[in-house]
Amino acid sequence: MDLKQRYKQTFGDSEPEFLVRAPGRVNLIGEHTDYNEGFVLPIAMSQSLQVLAGASGDGQIAVYSTAFKETVHFSADDPGPPSKPAWANYVRGVAALLSKEGILLKPGKLLIHSEVPIGGGVSSSAALEVGTALALLTLAGKTMDPVPLALLARRAEHQYADSPCGIMDQFICVLGKAGHALLLDCRSQTYEHLPIRLDRTTLVIMDTQVRHELGASEYPMRQRQCREGLAELRESYPEIITLRDVTKSMLEPFEDKMDMDTFRRCRHVQSEIARTQEAADALRAGDLEIFGQLMWESHESLRDDYDVSCVELDYLVEIAESVPGVYGARMTGGGFGGCAIALVRRDAVGQLRSAIRRQYDSRFNEPAIVYTTTASNGATVRKL
Repeated sequence: MDLKQRYKQTFGDSEPEFLVRAPGRVNLIGEHTDYNEGFVLPIAMSQSLQVLAGASGDGQIAVYSTAFKETVHFSADDPGPPSKPAWANYVRGVAALLSKEGILLKPGKLLIHSEVPIGGGVSSSAALEVGTALALLTLAGKTMDPVPLALLARRAEHQYADSPCGIMDQFICVLGKAGHALLLDCRSQTYEHLPIRLDRTTLVIMDTQVRHELGASEYPMRQRQCREGLAELRESYPEIITLRDVTKSMLEPFEDKMDMDTFRRCRHVQSEIARTQEAADALRAGDLEIFGQLMWESHESLRDDYDVSCVELDYLVEIAESVPGVYGARMTGGGFGGCAIALVRRDAVGQLRSAIRRQYDSRFNEPAIVYTTTASNGATVRKL
């Protein structure tokens, strides 16, 4: 059954009026740097979340999720506070914040279907927020510039889903450009689209199927450890504002002064920000060897210093390292499960898939899901 038929079946033969496409996100490098005002280098994935939407006459906004197979309803005049089910808080939060911005929401019916794995570290939540926001804006006959839209979506995730994410996910969802990565300065919110020259290579996503709940996990603890490390560093360097301002030479003397876990968290952030800038230079030069080496180094730092990897992710990266033609691989996303990404020569993709089936799938209960992706455009709206 196609989505238009499913929409009509769900909403009593109502016809959808338009389709919103909101892409998932893969971060090539620059992990856990965004909330430290560093640099990130994501792409908008070719896999996306889709929202079919049409007007309604009953004063309600009805939202059906094909993933959760349930419908939630809330008033267009007052979306209300966070409540159950949890997935709907991303939708409700965006609606509430749009209303607070003075957007007069219109009643409507939304069907949400996603190719972006939920909890897989490829930002299904930002796709849901941005896709919903664009659908509600379109129903209301309004538009919003990309950056304010991204910031509103992030506030919704903070306030309604209790997940203290940085700005990367929502920014790439609205600003993605086909064939390009986005070098985003998370302090100034300035950005540069960098062409990805992947004529003979492809990006391979390796999904562990291990799922996390970042809002209630160790993700907030990492943020707290960064703040604690920053406070200690500022006693010697009062001019620094965030870990973005810390250099390697400033940090190294603190190895024997700081709590070891706190020091390692700071070391990851400092080194990852530097790696991301080097990776951007490598992308500009089309040097995939250097870019791949930086990916390996990023994973080691996330595993050893930031401690956000897991056995499954580490094993996927280890397998990738053993396959000729893989330039680099690393975990991507918040961690504690989810996906790894590999930059692979096209003629080696089959070999990597075979190695994962042979080695990974025989070791763990859940097989890895392996698929390719490309850099796509950000969120769009299309009339049906």
